[in-house]
Formats: sequence, C-alpha cells, structure tokens
Amino acid sequence: MINETHDIPVERHPLEPFLPSDGRILMLGSFPPPRQRWSMNFFYPNKQNDMWRIMGLLFFGDKDRFVRSDGGFDEDMVRGFCNERGIGLFDTACEVRRLNNDASDKFLVVARCSDVGAMLAKMPRCGAVVVTGQKALDTLLSTVEGEAPSIGSFMEVTIGDRKVRLYRMPSTSRAYPLAIGKKAESYRVMFENEGLIPAL
Repeated sequence: MINETHDIPVERHPLEPFLPSDGRILMLGSFPPPRQRWSMNFFYPNKQNDMWRIMGLLFFGDKDRFVRSDGGFDEDMVRGFCNERGIGLFDTACEVRRLNNDASDKFLVVARCSDVGAMLAKMPRCGAVVVTGQKALDTLLSTVEGEAPSIGSFMEVTIGDRKVRLYRMPSTSRAYPLAIGKKAESYRVMFENEGLIPAL
C-alpha cells in the first residue's frame, strides 16, 4: 500500500447530489467506483453492487426490478423510483485519492468531506441520514459528534442545524460478506421506521 499520497491526483465526485425537495431520507455511500465499472450515470452503478436489487426486493418483491437485460441498471427507473419515494443520494466524500484503481473503500483516502448539512437544507422534510458501509460511516463521523451505532441501528445526531436519525446500514457491495436477504432485512427495518414501507 502506498504511504505517500501527495503525488496521487485528487478525484472529484463525478455526480451532483440527488436531493428530492420532499425527500425524507438521505442515503450516503463512500465514493463511486471508477467509471469503467459503471452501468448507468447514477449512484451505485456497479453491476456487482446490490443496492438496487435490495430496493427492488423490498419495495416490489422483485430483486431484478431495476436490472436491464444486460445486467446493468435502468437509470430512468431508478431515478424515478428515488424521486417518487423521497430518497436522496450522495456520498460522504466529495474528493478522494484512489490508491488502487478499483472500487475498494479500503484504498480510498478522503481529501474533502461532503457538506451534508447543506444537502439537508435542500430537503426540509428529511429526518434520517443513512450511511451504507463502514467507510461512509467513518467519513461522516469525522465531521459529526457521536458514537457509531451498530449495524442496522441508529442514533440521533445534529448535522448543520438539523437533528436527524443516523442509520448505519451494511454495505451493499458484494465484497461485504453477508447474503443479500440479510442485508435487505436491515434496510427493511430502516425503511419501516421512516415510513417508506409498511411494517410487516
């Protein structure tokens, strides 16, 4: 692993925050994978990431709801779904140095954290921030006071001038060794708590 990072160029986030004005949840990952791994021009674009399969499973009972015939994701369907359900999306880092040219969080060095308070200001109804993995959690907690909640649970924090529930969810990357059904159950509890899906 490279110890000196100053010679590695800073990579800026390639996407703008997706912030529905009536959004109720802001989901934050760590940083997008390299472009060659994208199957759409939106968040969680890697075919090997199960975020949109989990969403399909929880909201429609069909893990392939957002999957195209080539195995990538249907950007129009995903955007429409997030807008309709009030799910905002971005990442906890807006600038990074990538030590390996891959999607691994382990080799990301955060150069600048995202301004989550500014994002929340554009989502007045948002009461929950959801981090989707350890790197995202660590990055956010470097800017917010509070202890890390256990996976699948939340704690109340203040971000900017807003008190919100901060949920820690399991990573949807397949590099995180947990079956998709078990990951989905953690996400189900969070969505039920926030009123996006009815309780079972």
